[in-house]
Amino acid sequence: MKHFFIAILIVLAVSCKQSQPAGPVFSISFTSQLSEAAQDGRLLLLLANNNKSEPRFQINDGLGTQLIFGLDVEGLQPGEEIQLTAENTFGFPVRSLRDIPAGEYYVQALINRYETFQLKTGHTVKLPPDQGEGQQWNRKPGNFYSNPVKVQVDSKQTQRIKVVIDQKIAPLKEPENTKYIKHVKIQSKLLTEFWGRPMYLGAHVLVPEGFDEHPEAKYPLMIYHGHFPSDFGGFSTEPPPADMDTTDFTARFGIYGYNKFQQQEAYNFYKQWTGKNFPRFLVIEVQHANPYYDDSYAVNSANLGPYGDAIMKELVPEIEKQFRGIGEGWARFTYGGSTGGWEALAVQMFYPDDFNGCFAACPDPIDFRAYCLVDIYKDKNAYWYESDFKKLPRPAHRNFLGQIQNTMEETNHFELALGTKSRSGQQWDIWEAVYSPQGEDGYPKRIFNKETGEIDATVAAYWKENYDLRYILERDWKTLGPKLEGKIHIYCGDMDNYYLNNAVYLMEDFLKKTQNPFYKGEVDYGDRAEHCWNGDHENPNYVSRLRYNTMYLPKILKRISESAPKGADTKSWRY
Repeated sequence: MKHFFIAILIVLAVSCKQSQPAGPVFSISFTSQLSEAAQDGRLLLLLANNNKSEPRFQINDGLGTQLIFGLDVEGLQPGEEIQLTAENTFGFPVRSLRDIPAGEYYVQALINRYETFQLKTGHTVKLPPDQGEGQQWNRKPGNFYSNPVKVQVDSKQTQRIKVVIDQKIAPLKEPENTKYIKHVKIQSKLLTEFWGRPMYLGAHVLVPEGFDEHPEAKYPLMIYHGHFPSDFGGFSTEPPPADMDTTDFTARFGIYGYNKFQQQEAYNFYKQWTGKNFPRFLVIEVQHANPYYDDSYAVNSANLGPYGDAIMKELVPEIEKQFRGIGEGWARFTYGGSTGGWEALAVQMFYPDDFNGCFAACPDPIDFRAYCLVDIYKDKNAYWYESDFKKLPRPAHRNFLGQIQNTMEETNHFELALGTKSRSGQQWDIWEAVYSPQGEDGYPKRIFNKETGEIDATVAAYWKENYDLRYILERDWKTLGPKLEGKIHIYCGDMDNYYLNNAVYLMEDFLKKTQNPFYKGEVDYGDRAEHCWNGDHENPNYVSRLRYNTMYLPKILKRISESAPKGADTKSWRY
């Protein structure tokens, strides 16, 4: 009798599964007018319950996101229809096409196109090359997409919805040189060798007032690290129009008119930059977008190649040659926030003689015991806290009041919908691409299973030895310490949105105990300050975040006066 009831339950379970509706099936194709060639890439299905903008511009991991479903395609021919079903797609924030709430949607499809790279390591990988936009899938020139179509969706019924992709994102216009802003682009020999095709590095160079009038002057160099800049930001020779609209609302800061405020700040910087007593420096923003992200993290990597060496040994010398940089470590400084904060500290550590100081604001995790809210060495799962009976998700983002916007699982599933094999072009995937060893398939090894969150201890051990900045400093302080004395400055809000302050606490614990030498730098925190506080106790974050290029000048000048070698040129650039 017991076995009889078990059999009945199995039959009922199978019947229920078989009786589930297939849900909507989306039949997607692209026209031969876009290309006669077969396409590889990530096919994205996008649905929005409003027409505020195209669905492709409403996809994120926050509370306001609309729906996205993704599928890898290889060799997709023009005119060939591919079926997106509940079984073959991965969705966010709902997992399955069957879970789409019934209603009216604007539907759009897009192909984030991949190209084939024959790597120096012998691996063949398919990735989306940057096309000058900074690795933005929804704006990438050359990507195919469809115009939005209004559709009634009812996942409880079997539906077949046809979408034809017939649009192509247009190329971007290159920025033009001006009196103060110049643009440099070089083919990197090191990166070209790694990637098996021509690869380029670029930079936007802000030259000082009087550059042409003082040909004898040579200048210190400031590297302002951050995310991909389309042009040198925060600098304008024109004030905003007096009648500029100020009704725009910035939810992050809770203020109106922030667009005009930013333009005014850009003009104020220009006035300072050209002022009589302003120090005459070169400031550069590096363009190093790559097939994984908008930024390489400015270090050498098993998956991205030798970006650190390419920037320091190819790009920087070329800029200093063209724009009369002093070209010595005592006259170079680096600063930045978030990604740029991590980079500023990392390049100061990995190239200790090539910089005279770093100012790292709200840096990405600089101690992997606090990889945001995950200890990759002790925790078993990145998504869930350990508990015998509870299943408590780890948060990934909060506001300055601690209110949670998304969880670790959610933000990583968002990335997984955008791309497999670390190809989403988003934050957690680029950390993986930079820090991880290369897998047997040529793609980065996962630090944790993207679906379940289970951490790979062997990958964590590799991260520790190669990119855990606090651990590397402590491990190598005997040799690194004498080269870094007085150079390390770190700033973070104690309510950082991504919990980045936790790793800064751990770094500070080590730095305060350093001996022979003592680090003689600075670690500072902003009370209730969120991402990306940079050390300004006088102004709110929405102001100070626009002033990186002037924030650290007094400290830089003091450092130069204290550390410039005898006979160094400390005068030709002080006119």
